[in-house]
Amino acid sequence: MNSRFRGALVRQLRWACALLFLLAVPALAPAQAPSESEVNLKGAIDFRVHSGPDSDNRTADADDVARIGRQMGMRALVLDNHYESTAALAYMVEKEVPGIEVFGSIALNLPVGGINLEAVKRMALMKGGRGRVIFLPDFDSENFRNTLHQTGTAVPIYRDGHLLPAVIELLDFIAQHHELILETGDNSPEEVMAAVHEARQRGVTHVVIKNAMGMFTHLTVPQMQEAAHEGAYLEFAYNAAYGEHPQRSIAEYADGMRQVGAKFCILGTDFGSVHKTPTPLHPQALLEFMQALHKQGLSVDDINLMAKTNPARLLGLEP
Repeated sequence: MNSRFRGALVRQLRWACALLFLLAVPALAPAQAPSESEVNLKGAIDFRVHSGPDSDNRTADADDVARIGRQMGMRALVLDNHYESTAALAYMVEKEVPGIEVFGSIALNLPVGGINLEAVKRMALMKGGRGRVIFLPDFDSENFRNTLHQTGTAVPIYRDGHLLPAVIELLDFIAQHHELILETGDNSPEEVMAAVHEARQRGVTHVVIKNAMGMFTHLTVPQMQEAAHEGAYLEFAYNAAYGEHPQRSIAEYADGMRQVGAKFCILGTDFGSVHKTPTPLHPQALLEFMQALHKQGLSVDDINLMAKTNPARLLGLEP
């Protein structure tokens, strides 16, 4: 066999081997893909994102968070702001960063007039329908101010064992709009449990207890179980378990999740503050949160339930 013919034969064999390898790749891909056996951000939703533009300094603008989240496989973000509605911002970010869903919220603190039903209605009417989450007062709640020994005007929601009439009116409006989500804000356990119970009685479809084990609401396990029985989801915020002086440990979070049940829990980072360093951006923080819970023994299935399936259901997305 001459060298020229031998060289041609070798080249043909190489091409044949390459073709066989390419044909084999699709069959191998499912086993090699990082899937449901691993903690990952594919389809994950961060239910509480603080980002710019904001009157507080933030680690990143909302569009940058969305781009990074999309690159890391996330499905959606919920933008949070203590002082104004983020429904319009969510609409613009989703328009500029296609491929990830972005939702807005409103916190009923002093800058929007406290328990201001008209502000909530306008958020719900914003073009694009991205305004979904209504927070009862957080930074301006009586409980927040009392916990931190702050003075100044607060936004009350509860007196003499009853929710105030303005809160009842708000719940009735939310009950008529099943796409809307009530979050309980930074209120006391007594106030939160009253809001959960009243919301259920009045037909509110979606209720989330904000940072249920954090320093402001700090529900006990029996209270969380009762709230779950009433149909509420318990939110666990990574920010409260992060840094040198966390409000709770990841181990305490994991124990609470086990006792309540993952099907009643959701995850959010509550990241965006420039005051904790080093601080990963929201998508990386959510992944770290999920991995930390996995190290505490929570299954990938339970973590996916809390980070992907449950928040998708709350937002009206197909799980």
